[in-house]
Amino acid sequence: MKTVIAVTAALPALVLLTWLSLSAVNSDAEGLNRALGVLDQLDMAESALTRDMLSARAGLLRDYDPLVHGVKVIDESLAQLHSDVANDADITAEVDRLAAAMRQQEELVERFKSDNALLQNSFAYFGLFSGRLSSWSRNEPMAPAIGSLTTAMLRLTLDTSPAMAQDVEDRLNDLAAQQFPPSDTDSVQGLLAHGRLLHDLLPATDASLKALRALPLKQSQKAVRTLMRDRRAASMAKAGHFQLLLYAASLLLLAALLHFGWRLRARMRDLQRRAALEGVIAGISTRFINVRSHEIGARVEEALGELAAHVGADRAYLLLARKPEQSHLWSRDGVGYSPDWPRRAPELSARLRSARDGIIHIPHCDRLAAGADRDILAAAGLHSWAGVCTIVGDGGIDLLGFDALRGPLNARIAELGLLRMALDAFANALARNSLEQERTRLEARLQQARRMETVGALASGIAHNFNNILGAILGHAEMAEEQVAARRRPDRHLLAIRTAGMRARDLVDQILSFGRRRDGHRRPVNVDALLAETASMLRASLPKQIELVIRRAADPVIVHGEPEQLQQVILNLCNNAVQAMNDEGRLIVETEIHELTAKMVHSHGTSAPGLHLRLAVRDSGHGMEEATRERIFEPFFTTRSAGNGLGLATVQEIVRDHDGSMNVWSAPGVGSRFEAWLPCIAATAAPDRIASSGTLPLGRGETLMLIDDDSVRLMRGEEMLAALGYEPVGFVSPSEALAACRKTPERFDAVVVSHAGSARSALDLAMALRAAAPDLPVVIATASVNEVDADTLAVAGRFEIVRSPLSSAQVAEALKRALTNDGNFAGLLRA
Repeated sequence: MKTVIAVTAALPALVLLTWLSLSAVNSDAEGLNRALGVLDQLDMAESALTRDMLSARAGLLRDYDPLVHGVKVIDESLAQLHSDVANDADITAEVDRLAAAMRQQEELVERFKSDNALLQNSFAYFGLFSGRLSSWSRNEPMAPAIGSLTTAMLRLTLDTSPAMAQDVEDRLNDLAAQQFPPSDTDSVQGLLAHGRLLHDLLPATDASLKALRALPLKQSQKAVRTLMRDRRAASMAKAGHFQLLLYAASLLLLAALLHFGWRLRARMRDLQRRAALEGVIAGISTRFINVRSHEIGARVEEALGELAAHVGADRAYLLLARKPEQSHLWSRDGVGYSPDWPRRAPELSARLRSARDGIIHIPHCDRLAAGADRDILAAAGLHSWAGVCTIVGDGGIDLLGFDALRGPLNARIAELGLLRMALDAFANALARNSLEQERTRLEARLQQARRMETVGALASGIAHNFNNILGAILGHAEMAEEQVAARRRPDRHLLAIRTAGMRARDLVDQILSFGRRRDGHRRPVNVDALLAETASMLRASLPKQIELVIRRAADPVIVHGEPEQLQQVILNLCNNAVQAMNDEGRLIVETEIHELTAKMVHSHGTSAPGLHLRLAVRDSGHGMEEATRERIFEPFFTTRSAGNGLGLATVQEIVRDHDGSMNVWSAPGVGSRFEAWLPCIAATAAPDRIASSGTLPLGRGETLMLIDDDSVRLMRGEEMLAALGYEPVGFVSPSEALAACRKTPERFDAVVVSHAGSARSALDLAMALRAAAPDLPVVIATASVNEVDADTLAVAGRFEIVRSPLSSAQVAEALKRALTNDGNFAGLLRA
């Protein structure tokens, strides 16, 4: 586009310069100069012709070749003159008049040549005869007459006036009247004949010369010359104007060339700076590729310093609004930040950035219009401010900013656009670091799940033995109490033994509650009814100094889960709050419905978009420090000497099993608030199945592939799936099942893998089936998740994991989630 504009602008300039150049050449003046030269040549030829005619009249010219040459030169000059002034009508008319006079001159020359030839011949014979007669008749009487005639003829030669011609005629008549000897008759007759001829020719020849000299040749030449000079002066003046215009246009063109040269040089410098900045950004991106997690902060600050050096900034900072929020600052030695800066930079950038590309460029902050924005920048000590910002999904702003405190920044708008790549490089590196941390956290949670599974299995194995032992202790203590008198020392010891045994039995019950498999049937639960039942239980057991406040949601809400487990969540949270208040204070239990339009990040987990129940328990206790808040859900972690550390761990486990997450706020001396966020539905929008709380979600005749290497379990599983409303197709051989899936993948609606081998082999088979049919939901039944790592869970895709052996409740719920595509992804372990 720029090339087209340049060519479009250059064409008129080229046409103008060409026209001025051609107009300044002054071809008319050159033609007039040539014509004046020809006119001078014509004048010289005419003068030479006149001179030659006079020479011929005086008898000094031997022949008439000079006259012929002069006439030829005059004719050629006239023809050249006509050619040179053909474009000027006025000059052509004057030249025509001059040519007419020249033609008259040529006619007189021809007449002169004829008369002068006879004249010179007569002069020769007249002199011959007069000389002969004078020598012969010197002493005779006619000698004086001959002398008088000769003298008169000489005077006539010099003066052809009529008086002189009459004098010659008289002398001829006198000589003719003389008597002369017969021997002189021929000479006298010849003398008289040539004398009379001279008498006629001399006046005629001189008349031709006089007529020639009377022609207006000089006047015509002068008129032509004057007109030519006037035309030449006008043409030269016009050419001079065009030369001035050409000079002015040349100066403008030179100025334009100098301007474009300066622009080109500036553009070259910009390209060099741009290339240097691109090199810096490429180097930063390269270094971020293999950076370790613990080095990311130092690398970011180092990169900020490099960018600040390039743009001439005194401070540079990176503010990321993405969760988790991060900020990285860099400044020159001896340069610090004001208290509110750069914390207020994102909100200010939202007002001052370019709406098109998110670029911030304020070369002089003190030139902004008076207002709050200029006051903020002045308070931060800024002279110049630049940067780029990006609006992230939840409305926050990621900002890469640069501050100059003493003078303007070296950055230009084009370079600031490149900084978006740097912002993306920073964000991607930090996001990758967050993903690495999340992966580490996922691995830790998986290891914790494995440990909890081990604890649960261990607890299940030894719980009955502990209960039997405790039952024996308690039984013997009770029997001994009956045999010992009251208020005796042994009675007190037996009471202490029985009290300790009861506490030990409660501990075993909590261990069993935490570690046992939760295979209860899930069903729609009315939260208001559940909360009312739980509140009645709490009021009967809470100390009198505890005020219980129940705040229900405005609309009824339904949660799909196990009522006993959800009630245990409320009871455990309330018991924990009562203990934090030291049996005195205000306990608030409230429920609210929240419609999430985007994923929400909590202190311990995240909530997906959709309708959620927020179950909150608030207390006015002593609160917790941050270090305690980080560990409150760890099993067996407690800050009380009488606690066992399983209450909150059980709460988190139950909430996770119900696809929810926990959010905890607490401050020392203020109190705590525990929130359980659970997916829910409004009571008005609940399906008809909610009314019958004990029914399982049934199928509608979907075809299921069931794989189990044990034929007995396979038959039992087929009967179970058929009872749930599905059409099962069983396979004992995994290879046969895989071949059937590859042959007709559209035949099956879902796959249930109940493989007796390891969890790893079951997962490999499930992934092979998914490779053959990518959209096919898969449910895996396994007895343990110890062999499944976090990486495998992250890339395996959409599937459900249930515990083996299969139960109707688990399979029904898992198939419902898989077939309706509302389940979680990548290995959520279903209890």
